[in-house]
Formats: sequence, C-alpha cells, structure tokens
Amino acid sequence: MTKNVEYTWRVLLMVYLSLRATILDQTQGAREIVRVISAQIYFTGWQALPLVSVLALTSGSVLVLQSLSNLSMFGGTQMIGQFLIVMILREAGPLLVALVVVARSGTAVASEIGNMRANREIEALEVMGINPLSYIVFPRVLGGVISMLCLAFYFNFVALIGGFFVTKFIQDMPFAFYAESLMTSFAMDDFLIFLLKNSFSGMIIFVVSCYQGLSVKKSPTEVPQVTTQAVVNSIIFVIIFNLVVTALFYLNQLRNLGVI
Repeated sequence: MTKNVEYTWRVLLMVYLSLRATILDQTQGAREIVRVISAQIYFTGWQALPLVSVLALTSGSVLVLQSLSNLSMFGGTQMIGQFLIVMILREAGPLLVALVVVARSGTAVASEIGNMRANREIEALEVMGINPLSYIVFPRVLGGVISMLCLAFYFNFVALIGGFFVTKFIQDMPFAFYAESLMTSFAMDDFLIFLLKNSFSGMIIFVVSCYQGLSVKKSPTEVPQVTTQAVVNSIIFVIIFNLVVTALFYLNQLRNLGVI
C-alpha cells in the first residue's frame, strides 16, 4: 500500500514539474513543443483509426443486435437509444479506446523515452539547457489527451451509427426511429462522463508511460521491463478510475431518486 502511494505521489510530482517547466522554461521554444504535440497526435490518433474502426464496428454491431433482440422480447424497443448510450458511450467506449492507446502508444512512449535515457540523449538535452520535462513529457501527455478524446468520439460515432447499418440486413428498425431514440437519450451527464473518463484516461496512460521511461537508469536491458510495467500500471489505474467515476455517477443518481 505504501509503495503504491509513493508511486502515485512521484507520478503526480512529475506532472506538476512538467507543467511548471513548460510555463517557466521557454528554452526549446513554443514551435518545437507544438511540433512534438502534432507528431504525438498523428501517431496516437490518426494512425490508430483503422484499428479503432474495426473495434468500433464489431462491438457496436454486437451490442445493437444483442440489445434489439433482448428489448424486443420484452416490448422495450423504444429504450434502444438509452441502452446503447449507457453501454457504448459511458462504459465500453472509454475502456476499449484506452486499451488500444495503451497497447499502441503507451508502449511506444515508454520504450522511446527509456532508450533516450539509456543512450544518454536526455543528459545531452540537459547539457544544452533544455528541460526534458517540458520538451519530452508535457507535449506527449497533451498530445495523448487530445488524441484520446478524438479517438473516443470517433469510436462512439462508428459504434452507434456504423453498428446500426452493419446489422441492417438482419433487423428492420427504421433509422429515423433509431436516431431519434439516441438523441432523446443523450443528456448533459453523458457529455460530462465522456470528457471526464477519456481525458483523464489519456492523461493517466501518457503520464505513467513517461514516468516509466524516465525510470531507466543506464542499461538498455531495462527498457522492456519498464515498458511492461507501463502497460500494467496504466491498465490498472485506468480501470480503477473508470470504476470510481461510474460508481460515483450511479450513487449520485440513486441519491437524487431518494433511494439512498
């Protein structure tokens, strides 16, 4: 327990120092930071679109078919929008997109920074007067958060709309009815949960990956170990965070209804 608290404290301290260095230290210049952010968005967001498309279409099609078949049995077809908003936008979307980002980008960032540390490239930056936290950590975290939000929006759209059309040949629900059900079920709480879960999940993944990469001491043999640790820690923190947000949201709903 003490070890986990100490680990979390060190990660949070790195986040604070990165923000402080980015605001106070302008050695590398804003243009260079924007270049690194753009490169991170291109790799994490744009290049992940094919994988996210397949994942969104598959999961969306399965959930549309399952929800239609089960709701039709009980005469609750009009609840299709509410069911899919809860399953895809609130729960499945943030977790599945986070797993894709961990697998593709979290590992890449941890191994890249770990190799930079092992090859003494980070010490070279410090000799040139460039703060590694503002040049390496901050742009990757910010680019990762932006990419995570964009990927999650794309995933939800493809899963909800693409999933409907993929299953169109085995179900006869009119698209107008389906779209109206989705729109009437979407609430401001869903938008807030979307922002909260996806932005913080992206931050967790890239902060943990950067921290693990920087924890390499000298040997390149440490890089695979810190990369694996980055994946494990990122998944654990993201799942716990999503679970806490979901639990607090539904407890608040029960409280508003007067159940508790």
